[in-house]
Amino acid sequence: MATDELKTPLTTGTGAVPGSSFIKACFNGINAFLGIGLLTVPYALSSGGWLSLLLFLLIGLISFYTGILLKRCMDSSPYAKTYLNIAEQAYGKNGRITVSIIINSELYLVTVGLLILEADNLHKLFPNFSIHLLAMDGSRSFLILTAMLILPSMLFTDLSLLSYVSATGVASCLVIFGSIFSVGAFGGVGFGYRGQELVNLGGLSTAISLYIVCFAGHPVIPSIYTSMKSQFHFTKVLLVSFFITILTYMATAIVAYLMYGANVESSITLNLPSNQVAGAIAIYTTLLIPITRYALMMSPVATSIEGALPQEYTNSTHVRILIRIALLISTVMVAYVFPYYETLMAIIGSIFVVLGSFIIPCLCYLKISRFRRRWGYETTAIILILIFSATAAIIGTYSSILELFSSTRSNFLSISSPVASLVYATARREKHVA
Repeated sequence: MATDELKTPLTTGTGAVPGSSFIKACFNGINAFLGIGLLTVPYALSSGGWLSLLLFLLIGLISFYTGILLKRCMDSSPYAKTYLNIAEQAYGKNGRITVSIIINSELYLVTVGLLILEADNLHKLFPNFSIHLLAMDGSRSFLILTAMLILPSMLFTDLSLLSYVSATGVASCLVIFGSIFSVGAFGGVGFGYRGQELVNLGGLSTAISLYIVCFAGHPVIPSIYTSMKSQFHFTKVLLVSFFITILTYMATAIVAYLMYGANVESSITLNLPSNQVAGAIAIYTTLLIPITRYALMMSPVATSIEGALPQEYTNSTHVRILIRIALLISTVMVAYVFPYYETLMAIIGSIFVVLGSFIIPCLCYLKISRFRRRWGYETTAIILILIFSATAAIIGTYSSILELFSSTRSNFLSISSPVASLVYATARREKHVA
């Protein structure tokens, strides 16, 4: 995702440090796009049906093309070497600030999703665990425990070590896929589930939003490009990266859908049997993702807040730690109130990833190349991409927010019932004493 810009410590193509080779650049590209979307893509397929895979391929093709557009933007100016610099080159300082807000908002919501993902998987492993405080159920209890596990990593401002640990994302995804396949092939589940749909129009908007989340790595593309030793091979690097990423996502979605059909959970690990070795490996591998990546993903958000503070507070270690702790607490609160992983991912896809991976690259390219570009097939294709992106964003956001409000209302009633009972019982006791 966009957040994966922080996952892999990329070397630069200049200076004493040699640039990345073709193989390493491909690895960095795969690592940028192959992430936690792997856990939700089976649910996306079950929501949209088999034919929705055609839309997945279309979204992958569009993502590849917008990656090429970013490369062309970088080639147009020696200054445009980062995602934010490209935005500033096209639309000035206001463009840079707007894109920075979009990226940081996406990062913040993704960290909320990491907390929910961790809590849900821990609850699956230990379903009887709960904290008897304010009537917390199991999943919400694990939100608190997850925050306590993450807290030590938030106390460090130098996250270089964690960046190397989180670079194991590709290996983690391959382990998860292998575990899913093993459960189906050798765990007694099989691949013959009946009841799959050819297309489900009612769930198509959710499927598209979740498919889009899988291609949220565009802000890291400039870093990969500038880190390469031979930059003229970048198009091949992008092609290889997208091919392997799309193949892995589709294989995971198809295998999981054949195993569980319409019963696929929002995160595929919630379907896997924890009492089998393969299922347990997938679950425990997933548990490592939030612990190793939360601090990295939240770091740019904290840095942006620090940059807005007066100069005397910017370099204060205590202030920086307090900001990070406050952000951790705030994400726990959001996850507590809105513990709906699939809906949150759909909102991220339909709003922030559509903007960051589709709309912004197209608009920046149109603006930067306006003096040397003529109306033709390319301009027509870009306009069609913008129309598709805007349509997907509007429909996906509308359906996701409706689902969020519906789920939140049910959640509020479930939370308020124990509290209301406690208040009612207290009032009765006071009345009895009086």
